[in-house]
Amino acid sequence: MRIDADIKFDFKDVLIRPKRSTLRSRSEVNLERKYTFRHSKLTWQGVPIIAANMDHVGTFAMAKVLSKSKLLTALDKFATKEEWKNLDKKILPYCFVSSGTRDKDLARLKEAMSAADCPFICLDIANGYSQHFIDFVKKTRAAFPDKIIMAGNVVTGEMAEELTLSGADIVKIGIGPGSVCTTRKKTGVGYPQLSAIIECADAAHGLKGHICADGGCTSPGDIAKAFAAGSDFVMLGGMFAGHDECSGEILEKGGKKFKRFYGMSSKEAMMQYYGEVASYRASEGKSVDVPYRGSVEDTIKDILGSLRSTCTYVGAEKLKELSKRTTFIRVTQQLNEIYCTQEVND
Repeated sequence: MRIDADIKFDFKDVLIRPKRSTLRSRSEVNLERKYTFRHSKLTWQGVPIIAANMDHVGTFAMAKVLSKSKLLTALDKFATKEEWKNLDKKILPYCFVSSGTRDKDLARLKEAMSAADCPFICLDIANGYSQHFIDFVKKTRAAFPDKIIMAGNVVTGEMAEELTLSGADIVKIGIGPGSVCTTRKKTGVGYPQLSAIIECADAAHGLKGHICADGGCTSPGDIAKAFAAGSDFVMLGGMFAGHDECSGEILEKGGKKFKRFYGMSSKEAMMQYYGEVASYRASEGKSVDVPYRGSVEDTIKDILGSLRSTCTYVGAEKLKELSKRTTFIRVTQQLNEIYCTQEVND
């Protein structure tokens, strides 16, 4: 046993310090990024925000709307071959085919790719530290040498390097920060998301790899902080939940409208897809009803408008420049000192 006493930060622990800017308007900010990936050698251009591969968020309806603004969607791994076959080919450059790590997941992945020939693959597992997952990434890279593979989740630099070297073009970062994830409470395992992004970005970029911040963003400001910390992509679940494009019916309670939102490791998800919670495990997700929010188009405008505003505050003409122009200010210690002073005075 050992204790790492270095201070680690979440999004709530910092703010971005403004800097002198020559930008006159948010309209001057370009949010598109252009990436060429280490293994696949493919080049992609668009706005690097991804709807999470949750069955009620990563839907084909979501992909159709997000693609109009050049945002990405990780379609959930339970999407059928028939659904992929019927997908509008114009949307494909903005879609991930998602997969777990079992043999039947790989078979389903091959089936989906044969139907849609999507450029992106998302390999998703709660614990990206297992040797089994590393081996699966290698196996998938061998099967799809010309596809952009995103794999995770991990939170430390050495594993970001390991997955990059094993065949991942993008490493997904985050253990426990999601709004419907209970891994930290159930297992005590996790890592503050902002620090995880900073450390993993440094490791992956040194190998010409890329990372995706997955989880912990509850506001547009958090998305800006993730990009400012060095993330190449940002994946959103809760912020895209509750919309018309999400699966599930609209519920009414006390005169208000809601939609169901749950983690893919929750009891609700496991009962739906596997018929049980296996006797050897516990659920590591929860189910909640989130306020109904109408079309996701308004949320997209709010996120992108806010992100452009962040860039104007630090003088970043392009999203690419945001991390280079960012200085984070630590705020949590100052707040704690204020509260302590107030308690003493009282």
